[in-house]
Amino acid sequence: MRTLFIGDVFGKPGRRLLLEKLQGILHEHRIDFCVANVENAAAGFGVTPQIADELLNCGVDLLTSGNHIWDKRAIIPYLADQPRLLRPHNYPRANPGTGIFIGDTRCGVRVGVLNLQGRVFMASIDCPFTTGLAAVEQIRKQTPVILVDFHAEATSEKQAIGWFMDGQVSAVIGTHTHIQTADERVLPKGTAYITDIGMTGPHDSVIGSIPDLALDRFLRQMPIRLEPASGNLRICGAIVEIDETDGRAQQIQRINLPFTL
Repeated sequence: MRTLFIGDVFGKPGRRLLLEKLQGILHEHRIDFCVANVENAAAGFGVTPQIADELLNCGVDLLTSGNHIWDKRAIIPYLADQPRLLRPHNYPRANPGTGIFIGDTRCGVRVGVLNLQGRVFMASIDCPFTTGLAAVEQIRKQTPVILVDFHAEATSEKQAIGWFMDGQVSAVIGTHTHIQTADERVLPKGTAYITDIGMTGPHDSVIGSIPDLALDRFLRQMPIRLEPASGNLRICGAIVEIDETDGRAQQIQRINLPFTL
């Protein structure tokens, strides 16, 4: 089976890219299952129910997120009712929503997805290693095909969890930094890995925002409101080919596709 994992969708420019271009990409690359990280889909901060529905209706099969999932108050009840929008699994159990999805792909293969968040330079939530491994053991009772979105800041923590889960999951896909890395590989025990798949949205920016606003914030150290940029639109992500019989990844391919809307 072939899975497309789309990097952090940033604001309206990122959403428009998917609405207009995703179906063609799915067809061209013969994708069986599509995942997108959407924690920045609403003007760069969080996601709303309307945006989540819009993306689920345009060809994305599952939405993952990260630390910005709580930014829009309206998403809280939506998380409790929509199993196809995940929040990091290692937040406190009492939080609404879930970090685990188990369902079938277009080709009828049962797939599990686990959303985790790192702790280095981020919130001190539950350990992603121990919490993640327990979740993987739970998912493996239903399917060996398991995808992990590890939403984290530090490259060392991302690499560590890749090695920690090698052979236990099909892929560990890094998100959060919006900067695509060039270290994609299949680890020795069959887990596809990349530190960060990058951002879907405006790349003439500072991780999605208008450069002048970001520079002003750095130079003046004031709480200046950031807004999405608009130039050099790209869809970034990775395609992972998986043997559905044992869940081992056969290959991983980075994508970085420029578009004009």
